[in-house]
Amino acid sequence: MSKLPKAHKFIDLSDYGRSIARCIATSLKNTCFTPIHVTIAFIISGLIAVICIISSYFWAAAFFLIFKSILDAADGELARIKETPSYTGRYLDSVADIILNAIILIAVWYISDAKIWMTILAFIGIQLQGTLYNYYYVILRNQFDGDMTSRVFENKTPQALEGEKQSHVNILFKLYKFLYGNFDNAIYALDKNASRGKITPNWLMTAISIFGLGFQLLLIAIFLVLGWKDHIIPFFIVYSVMIFVFVWIRKGFYGR
Repeated sequence: MSKLPKAHKFIDLSDYGRSIARCIATSLKNTCFTPIHVTIAFIISGLIAVICIISSYFWAAAFFLIFKSILDAADGELARIKETPSYTGRYLDSVADIILNAIILIAVWYISDAKIWMTILAFIGIQLQGTLYNYYYVILRNQFDGDMTSRVFENKTPQALEGEKQSHVNILFKLYKFLYGNFDNAIYALDKNASRGKITPNWLMTAISIFGLGFQLLLIAIFLVLGWKDHIIPFFIVYSVMIFVFVWIRKGFYGR
């Protein structure tokens, strides 16, 4: 099930594992496995990748990073196939992602020559990159009545959907706001009128998709197997300059 109508589908460079994710979700359709179970599976895959990074098993680390990305797409696919959307799953996914991102970068710092302050800057950069991509993508999806469990502005605790507990939603939403609030506010400050501007064109969404978590993990995997571990953290710091380039393009040519 697509998140966007055909005319506004774009090539998502961070979503390279979607076809495999869809196969995984389809195979689980008539089982007792839920999207939450798949989310837990991607957490485990991410942690295995971290162990492999620390142990210098870089090909194995690359595999589990990419597998984590695929499972990250599979939980949402399973929710759509089973028609069981939930805010619990949506926020658990995001909370798991940001914590794993931090642990992965710490593992890279541990095996490389990077300074801890550079690692912190790289983490901030990665989160701002992902937040910008998600900000524009969720706006696009909401413009076409897409998945409404992802909201443009996460300002208020949502009402639990059928099949989930409000207490779980409350806790995970608070965690989400604590972990992502500053990143969301920073990106919103850069482009406040994005939700009221013209529809972001497919070519620009494709370009911005290099900031998607799947593509970020793919880059880390490639750097590891090429033996460029010392360049991962500096790269993501410099890579963050593209945030301002993309915002300038969107505001300058498609903004209000």
